[in-house]
Amino acid sequence: MQYRAPCWLPGGHAQTIWSSLYARSSHGALPWRRERWDTPDGDFVDVDWLDAERPDAPLLVLFHGLEGSSDSHSSRAFASVARARGWRFALPHFRGCSGELNRAPRAYHSGDYAEVGWMLARLRAAHAGGPLVAAGVSLGGNALMRWAAEAGNTARDSVRAVASVCSPLDLTACGIAIGQGFNRLVYTRMFLATMVPKAMRKLAQHPGLFDGERLASVRTIEEFDDCFTAPLHGFSGVRDYWARAAAKPLLHRIALPALALHARNDPFVPAASLPRAGEVGPNLTLWQPAAGGHVGFPAGRPPGQVFTMPEQVCAWLAQAL
Repeated sequence: MQYRAPCWLPGGHAQTIWSSLYARSSHGALPWRRERWDTPDGDFVDVDWLDAERPDAPLLVLFHGLEGSSDSHSSRAFASVARARGWRFALPHFRGCSGELNRAPRAYHSGDYAEVGWMLARLRAAHAGGPLVAAGVSLGGNALMRWAAEAGNTARDSVRAVASVCSPLDLTACGIAIGQGFNRLVYTRMFLATMVPKAMRKLAQHPGLFDGERLASVRTIEEFDDCFTAPLHGFSGVRDYWARAAAKPLLHRIALPALALHARNDPFVPAASLPRAGEVGPNLTLWQPAAGGHVGFPAGRPPGQVFTMPEQVCAWLAQAL
Protein backbone atom coordinates (compact mmCIF):
# COMPACT_ATOMS: atom_id res chain seq x y z
CA MET A 1 0.00 0.00 0.00
CA GLN A 2 1.30 3.41 -0.94
CA TYR A 3 0.34 5.70 1.92
CA ARG A 4 1.84 8.75 3.59
CA ALA A 5 -0.01 10.44 6.44
CA PRO A 6 -0.74 14.16 5.99
CA CYS A 7 1.58 16.41 7.97
CA TRP A 8 -1.39 18.25 9.51
CA LEU A 9 -2.62 15.04 11.22
CA PRO A 10 0.33 13.28 12.87
CA GLY A 11 0.15 10.20 15.08
CA GLY A 12 -1.99 7.10 15.27
CA HIS A 13 -4.54 8.52 17.72
CA ALA A 14 -5.19 11.64 15.64
CA GLN A 15 -5.50 9.62 12.43
CA THR A 16 -7.93 7.21 14.13
CA ILE A 17 -10.14 9.77 15.86
CA TRP A 18 -10.31 12.23 12.97
CA SER A 19 -11.42 9.52 10.57
CA SER A 20 -14.07 8.26 12.96
CA LEU A 21 -15.53 11.66 13.89
CA TYR A 22 -15.23 13.73 10.74
CA ALA A 23 -15.29 11.32 7.81
CA ARG A 24 -19.07 11.47 7.34
CA SER A 25 -18.73 14.77 5.49
CA SER A 26 -16.83 12.88 2.76
CA HIS A 27 -19.83 10.70 1.88
CA GLY A 28 -23.14 11.46 0.26
CA ALA A 29 -26.39 9.71 1.08
CA LEU A 30 -26.39 6.02 0.20
CA PRO A 31 -29.56 4.29 -1.06
CA TRP A 32 -29.45 1.21 1.16
CA ARG A 33 -31.82 -1.68 0.56
CA ARG A 34 -32.27 -3.91 3.62
CA GLU A 35 -32.99 -7.63 3.69
CA ARG A 36 -33.69 -9.69 6.80
CA TRP A 37 -32.43 -13.25 6.80
CA ASP A 38 -33.60 -15.93 9.21
CA THR A 39 -30.69 -17.88 10.70
CA PRO A 40 -30.61 -21.67 11.17
CA ASP A 41 -30.98 -21.26 14.96
CA GLY A 42 -34.17 -19.19 14.77
CA ASP A 43 -32.56 -15.76 14.96
CA PHE A 44 -32.09 -13.13 12.25
CA VAL A 45 -29.45 -10.91 10.63
CA ASP A 46 -29.99 -7.79 8.54
CA VAL A 47 -28.08 -7.25 5.30
CA ASP A 48 -27.80 -3.80 3.72
CA TRP A 49 -27.33 -3.70 -0.05
CA LEU A 50 -26.29 -1.20 -2.68
CA ASP A 51 -27.40 -2.41 -6.08
CA ALA A 52 -25.59 -1.83 -9.37
CA GLU A 53 -26.80 -1.21 -12.90
CA ARG A 54 -25.48 -4.60 -14.02
CA PRO A 55 -26.79 -7.60 -12.08
CA ASP A 56 -23.61 -9.50 -12.97
CA ALA A 57 -21.34 -6.75 -11.62
CA PRO A 58 -18.78 -7.84 -9.01
CA LEU A 59 -20.10 -7.97 -5.45
CA LEU A 60 -18.04 -6.61 -2.55
CA VAL A 61 -19.07 -7.96 0.85
CA LEU A 62 -17.88 -6.02 3.90
CA PHE A 63 -17.85 -7.33 7.47
CA HIS A 64 -17.92 -4.45 9.95
CA GLY A 65 -15.98 -3.96 13.15
CA LEU A 66 -16.84 -4.00 16.85
CA GLU A 67 -20.22 -2.28 17.36
CA GLY A 68 -20.17 -1.27 13.70
CA SER A 69 -22.92 -1.14 11.09
CA SER A 70 -23.61 0.12 7.59
CA ASP A 71 -23.47 3.62 9.10
CA SER A 72 -19.85 3.29 10.28
CA HIS A 73 -17.45 5.63 8.54
CA SER A 74 -15.44 2.72 7.12
CA SER A 75 -18.58 0.97 5.87
CA ARG A 76 -19.75 4.11 4.10
CA ALA A 77 -16.30 4.69 2.60
CA PHE A 78 -16.07 1.16 1.20
CA ALA A 79 -19.64 1.38 -0.07
CA SER A 80 -18.90 4.65 -1.85
CA VAL A 81 -15.79 3.24 -3.51
CA ALA A 82 -17.62 0.07 -4.59
CA ARG A 83 -20.44 2.16 -6.04
CA ALA A 84 -17.99 4.33 -7.98
CA ARG A 85 -16.53 1.16 -9.50
CA GLY A 86 -19.97 -0.03 -10.59
CA TRP A 87 -19.91 -2.94 -8.11
CA ARG A 88 -22.71 -4.25 -5.97
CA PHE A 89 -22.11 -3.93 -2.24
CA ALA A 90 -23.47 -5.91 0.70
CA LEU A 91 -22.93 -5.41 4.41
CA PRO A 92 -24.26 -8.24 6.60
CA HIS A 93 -24.68 -7.01 10.17
CA PHE A 94 -23.45 -9.16 12.98
CA ARG A 95 -26.20 -10.09 15.40
CA GLY A 96 -27.59 -7.15 17.31
CA CYS A 97 -25.72 -4.53 15.26
CA SER A 98 -28.40 -3.43 12.78
CA GLY A 99 -30.37 -1.30 15.26
CA GLU A 100 -32.60 -4.07 16.59
CA LEU A 101 -31.71 -6.58 19.30
CA ASN A 102 -31.43 -10.11 17.97
CA ARG A 103 -33.60 -12.87 19.44
CA ALA A 104 -31.18 -15.66 20.39
CA PRO A 105 -29.25 -15.93 23.69
CA ARG A 106 -26.03 -14.94 21.92
CA ALA A 107 -24.42 -11.95 20.23
CA TYR A 108 -21.33 -11.88 17.99
CA HIS A 109 -17.60 -12.32 18.48
CA SER A 110 -14.23 -11.98 16.76
CA GLY A 111 -13.87 -15.63 15.81
CA ASP A 112 -17.37 -16.38 14.55
CA TYR A 113 -16.16 -18.00 11.34
CA ALA A 114 -19.18 -20.30 11.08
CA GLU A 115 -21.48 -17.27 10.91
CA VAL A 116 -19.22 -15.66 8.29
CA GLY A 117 -19.28 -18.84 6.24
CA TRP A 118 -23.07 -19.05 6.37
CA MET A 119 -23.39 -15.40 5.36
CA LEU A 120 -20.98 -15.79 2.45
CA ALA A 121 -22.79 -18.89 1.20
CA ARG A 122 -26.10 -16.98 1.22
CA LEU A 123 -24.50 -14.03 -0.54
CA ARG A 124 -22.90 -16.31 -3.13
CA ALA A 125 -26.30 -17.83 -3.87
CA ALA A 126 -27.91 -14.38 -4.08
CA HIS A 127 -25.25 -13.19 -6.54
CA ALA A 128 -25.05 -16.13 -8.89
CA GLY A 129 -24.37 -13.94 -11.90
CA GLY A 130 -21.02 -12.38 -10.99
CA PRO A 131 -17.79 -12.67 -8.97
CA LEU A 132 -17.63 -12.01 -5.24
CA VAL A 133 -14.85 -10.61 -3.06
CA ALA A 134 -14.92 -9.89 0.68
CA ALA A 135 -13.25 -7.54 3.13
CA GLY A 136 -13.45 -7.17 6.88
CA VAL A 137 -12.71 -4.20 9.09
CA SER A 138 -11.16 -4.70 12.53
CA LEU A 139 -13.19 -7.43 14.32
CA GLY A 140 -14.89 -8.35 11.06
CA GLY A 141 -11.52 -8.84 9.40
CA ASN A 142 -10.35 -11.30 12.04
CA ALA A 143 -13.58 -13.29 11.66
CA LEU A 144 -13.19 -13.27 7.86
CA MET A 145 -9.56 -14.38 7.95
CA ARG A 146 -10.40 -17.07 10.49
CA TRP A 147 -13.10 -18.32 8.11
CA ALA A 148 -10.69 -18.31 5.16
CA ALA A 149 -8.19 -20.34 7.18
CA GLU A 150 -10.80 -22.83 8.37
CA ALA A 151 -12.36 -23.17 4.90
CA GLY A 152 -9.05 -23.87 3.17
CA ASN A 153 -9.48 -24.83 -0.47
CA THR A 154 -13.28 -24.66 -0.21
CA ALA A 155 -13.14 -20.88 0.40
CA ARG A 156 -12.91 -20.38 -3.35
CA ASP A 157 -16.42 -21.78 -3.68
CA SER A 158 -17.70 -18.55 -2.13
CA VAL A 159 -15.18 -15.79 -2.85
CA ARG A 160 -12.32 -14.93 -5.20
CA ALA A 161 -10.24 -13.04 -2.62
CA VAL A 162 -10.43 -11.63 0.92
CA ALA A 163 -8.91 -8.66 2.73
CA SER A 164 -8.68 -7.63 6.38
CA VAL A 165 -8.18 -4.03 7.49
CA CYS A 166 -6.62 -3.17 10.86
CA SER A 167 -7.82 -6.46 12.31
CA PRO A 168 -6.87 -7.81 15.77
CA LEU A 169 -5.40 -11.03 14.38
CA ASP A 170 -3.62 -11.51 17.72
CA LEU A 171 -6.61 -10.97 20.00
CA THR A 172 -4.69 -11.31 23.24
CA ALA A 173 -2.16 -8.60 22.36
CA CYS A 174 -4.90 -6.30 21.09
CA GLY A 175 -7.24 -6.95 24.01
CA ILE A 176 -4.50 -6.04 26.45
CA ALA A 177 -3.49 -2.95 24.46
CA ILE A 178 -6.98 -1.44 24.32
CA GLY A 179 -7.25 -1.74 28.09
CA GLN A 180 -4.25 0.44 28.83
CA GLY A 181 -3.50 4.17 29.04
CA PHE A 182 -5.14 6.51 26.54
CA ASN A 183 -6.82 3.55 24.83
CA ARG A 184 -8.68 2.71 28.02
CA LEU A 185 -9.65 6.31 28.70
CA VAL A 186 -11.05 6.96 25.22
CA TYR A 187 -11.70 3.91 23.04
CA THR A 188 -12.68 1.46 25.78
CA ARG A 189 -15.20 3.92 27.19
CA MET A 190 -16.63 4.52 23.73
CA PHE A 191 -17.15 0.82 23.04
CA LEU A 192 -18.52 -0.03 26.48
CA ALA A 193 -21.01 2.84 26.24
CA THR A 194 -22.97 0.79 23.70
CA MET A 195 -21.85 -2.75 24.52
CA VAL A 196 -22.96 -2.77 28.17
CA PRO A 197 -26.50 -1.39 27.62
CA LYS A 198 -26.99 -3.80 24.73
CA ALA A 199 -25.85 -6.71 26.89
CA MET A 200 -28.23 -5.63 29.66
CA ARG A 201 -31.09 -5.70 27.14
CA LYS A 202 -30.00 -9.22 26.23
CA LEU A 203 -30.15 -10.17 29.90
CA ALA A 204 -33.70 -8.78 30.17
CA GLN A 205 -34.58 -10.82 27.09
CA HIS A 206 -33.01 -14.00 28.58
CA PRO A 207 -32.99 -13.75 32.40
CA GLY A 208 -30.12 -15.57 34.07
CA LEU A 209 -28.00 -15.65 30.92
CA PHE A 210 -25.01 -14.08 32.70
CA ASP A 211 -24.14 -12.13 35.86
CA GLY A 212 -25.74 -8.71 35.42
CA GLU A 213 -24.23 -7.21 38.56
CA ARG A 214 -20.77 -8.17 37.40
CA LEU A 215 -21.40 -6.74 33.94
CA ALA A 216 -22.53 -3.43 35.42
CA SER A 217 -19.09 -3.03 37.00
CA VAL A 218 -16.88 -3.83 33.99
CA ARG A 219 -14.37 -1.16 33.02
CA THR A 220 -12.36 -2.87 30.27
CA ILE A 221 -13.03 -4.91 27.12
CA GLU A 222 -11.25 -7.80 28.82
CA GLU A 223 -13.71 -7.74 31.72
CA PHE A 224 -16.65 -7.46 29.32
CA ASP A 225 -15.47 -10.38 27.22
CA ASP A 226 -14.90 -12.50 30.33
CA CYS A 227 -18.38 -11.77 31.69
CA PHE A 228 -20.41 -11.69 28.46
CA THR A 229 -18.74 -12.59 25.16
CA ALA A 230 -16.87 -15.70 26.26
CA PRO A 231 -19.61 -17.57 28.18
CA LEU A 232 -22.34 -16.78 25.63
CA HIS A 233 -20.31 -18.28 22.81
CA GLY A 234 -18.85 -21.43 24.35
CA PHE A 235 -15.53 -20.23 25.72
CA SER A 236 -14.34 -20.91 29.27
CA GLY A 237 -13.15 -17.33 29.79
CA VAL A 238 -11.69 -14.31 28.09
CA ARG A 239 -8.19 -15.70 27.57
CA ASP A 240 -9.65 -18.93 26.12
CA TYR A 241 -11.80 -16.80 23.80
CA TRP A 242 -8.94 -14.59 22.70
CA ALA A 243 -6.64 -17.58 22.07
CA ARG A 244 -9.14 -19.75 20.20
CA ALA A 245 -10.80 -16.99 18.16
CA ALA A 246 -7.60 -15.34 16.88
CA ALA A 247 -6.83 -15.77 13.20
CA LYS A 248 -3.07 -15.18 13.40
CA PRO A 249 -2.00 -18.76 14.27
CA LEU A 250 -3.96 -20.11 11.27
CA LEU A 251 -3.02 -17.60 8.55
CA HIS A 252 -0.71 -20.12 6.88
CA ARG A 253 -3.77 -22.23 6.00
CA ILE A 254 -5.37 -19.60 3.74
CA ALA A 255 -5.61 -21.03 0.23
CA LEU A 256 -6.93 -18.08 -1.79
CA PRO A 257 -5.58 -14.57 -2.41
CA ALA A 258 -5.71 -12.65 0.87
CA LEU A 259 -4.55 -9.28 2.11
CA ALA A 260 -3.83 -8.17 5.68
CA LEU A 261 -3.47 -4.39 6.02
CA HIS A 262 -2.25 -2.79 9.24
CA ALA A 263 -0.81 0.61 10.06
CA ARG A 264 2.18 0.18 12.32
CA ASN A 265 0.96 3.07 14.49
CA ASP A 266 -2.50 1.55 15.06
CA PRO A 267 -3.39 2.28 18.70
CA PHE A 268 -5.44 -0.94 18.98
CA VAL A 269 -3.05 -3.34 17.26
CA PRO A 270 0.53 -3.34 18.62
CA ALA A 271 3.12 -3.41 15.84
CA ALA A 272 4.96 -6.22 17.65
CA SER A 273 1.87 -8.43 17.30
CA LEU A 274 1.57 -8.09 13.53
CA PRO A 275 2.13 -11.19 11.40
CA ARG A 276 5.50 -11.47 9.70
CA ALA A 277 6.24 -12.91 6.29
CA GLY A 278 7.65 -16.13 7.75
CA GLU A 279 4.47 -16.73 9.78
CA VAL A 280 2.01 -16.72 6.89
CA GLY A 281 1.51 -18.76 3.75
CA PRO A 282 2.23 -17.76 0.14
CA ASN A 283 -1.35 -16.63 -0.52
CA LEU A 284 -1.34 -13.84 2.08
CA THR A 285 -0.04 -10.38 1.22
CA LEU A 286 1.03 -8.19 4.14
CA TRP A 287 0.70 -4.41 3.85
CA GLN A 288 2.07 -2.62 6.91
CA PRO A 289 2.58 1.11 6.26
CA ALA A 290 4.17 3.17 9.01
CA ALA A 291 1.09 5.34 9.61
CA GLY A 292 -2.68 5.42 9.21
CA GLY A 293 -4.06 4.75 12.68
CA HIS A 294 -6.93 2.34 13.25
CA VAL A 295 -9.10 2.23 10.10
CA GLY A 296 -8.07 5.80 9.41
CA PHE A 297 -5.56 6.44 6.60
CA PRO A 298 -6.67 10.07 6.06
CA ALA A 299 -5.29 11.90 3.05
CA GLY A 300 -5.30 15.29 1.38
CA ARG A 301 -5.42 18.83 2.67
CA PRO A 302 -7.65 19.76 5.61
CA PRO A 303 -10.29 18.59 6.22
CA GLY A 304 -9.04 15.62 4.19
CA GLN A 305 -10.80 12.44 3.10
CA VAL A 306 -10.78 8.71 3.91
CA PHE A 307 -11.04 7.06 0.50
CA THR A 308 -7.34 6.22 0.04
CA MET A 309 -7.48 2.99 2.02
CA PRO A 310 -10.77 1.61 0.59
CA GLU A 311 -9.68 2.54 -2.92
CA GLN A 312 -6.39 0.68 -2.59
CA VAL A 313 -7.98 -2.35 -0.93
CA CYS A 314 -10.63 -2.52 -3.66
CA ALA A 315 -7.94 -2.16 -6.34
CA TRP A 316 -6.10 -5.10 -4.79
CA LEU A 317 -9.29 -7.20 -4.62
CA ALA A 318 -10.10 -6.30 -8.23
CA GLN A 319 -7.03 -8.22 -9.38
CA ALA A 320 -8.87 -11.45 -8.49
CA LEU A 321 -11.97 -10.66 -10.54
